[in-house]
Amino acid sequence: MIAAPDRTPLTREFFARPVLDVAPDLLGRVLVRTTPDGPIELRVTEVEAYDGPSDPGSHAYRGRTARNGVMFGPPGHVYVYFTYGMWHCMNLVCGPEGRASAVLLRAGEIIEGAELARTRRLSARNDKELAKGPARLATALEVDRALDGTDACAPEGGLLTLLSGTPVPPDQVRNGPRTGVSGDGGVHPWRFWIDNDPTVSPYRAHTPRRRRT
Repeated sequence: MIAAPDRTPLTREFFARPVLDVAPDLLGRVLVRTTPDGPIELRVTEVEAYDGPSDPGSHAYRGRTARNGVMFGPPGHVYVYFTYGMWHCMNLVCGPEGRASAVLLRAGEIIEGAELARTRRLSARNDKELAKGPARLATALEVDRALDGTDACAPEGGLLTLLSGTPVPPDQVRNGPRTGVSGDGGVHPWRFWIDNDPTVSPYRAHTPRRRRT
C-alpha cells in the first residue's frame, strides 16, 4: 500500500538552509495554490538553484534592486519575476535572511485541480504539459507579480503553501547544467529533477538573443 503524501506544511527552518541542500529536497513536495476558483496542487518534479552574490546566473548577483528585493528577505517566501515581457516565473527564497538565494520551480505534475489548470494552459496537448517549464508552471497555477513576497510557510488555505508531500529518494534525483544560463553561471550543475518523470522540461543550452534590425 502506497502512503498518501504528507500534508504537513514545510517549516521556515526547511528553507533556511543552503540553497544546494534545499533545491533537491523540494522534489516530491506538494505546492498548494488557492485561487478564487478553487485549489490547484502540484507535485514538484524539477528545480534550479540560484546562489545569490556568488552566482553570476542569479538575479541577485549585482546586489539588491526593487525587482529582486524579496530574495533578500526571510526564507520561505515567494519571489516572482516577469521575463521576456510575457511570462512569470516562481521561486522560493532560502538560506539565511540577506543571502538572496532562491530555487526556481521549473516543472511539476498537477495532482489536483487539473480542470482549472487546463483553462489557463489551453495550448497544453495533455496534462503532463500543464506545468512542464517554469512559465507554464506559473501560468497553470495563476502566479504573477501580485504573489511576489507571499509566505509559502503559511498554514494550508493561504494563497500558496508548500506541503511535505513525498520526498524523492536520492537515487532517483538527477542533476545537470541549468537551462538557458550563459557565461560563468552556465557551468553549474544546479538543475535537479526526478529521473524519468514525464513532466520534467527538456534541457536547452543558452542561445544568445538576436536583436531585430
